[in-house]
Amino acid sequence: MSDRRNVVRVRIVGEEYTLRTEASERHTRAVAEHVDKVTRAILDSGSVVETHKAAILAALQITDELFNERIAADALAEDLKSLAGDLRPLLPPAKRGDEVGPA
Repeated sequence: MSDRRNVVRVRIVGEEYTLRTEASERHTRAVAEHVDKVTRAILDSGSVVETHKAAILAALQITDELFNERIAADALAEDLKSLAGDLRPLLPPAKRGDEVGPA
């Protein structure tokens, strides 16, 4: 990341926030829009009235999404390692990437 900070004004559930971030303005706005969308969906469900409680539930939902994506990424990485292991013996010896060091 760069040392330069961007100042981005966003609106989440009608409240304006000024964010200082190293992320791009586009990325920051997309993140804020996602938080706004999830929080509004919780408020629109009618099960929660207070905005701060909806924000906590939104944070839990978004964190659950993050954790599920991490699990999926880890599984994909393991699948790729396994596939690489299956393919390695099929490659010519010079292309296998086997490290040959002093014995």
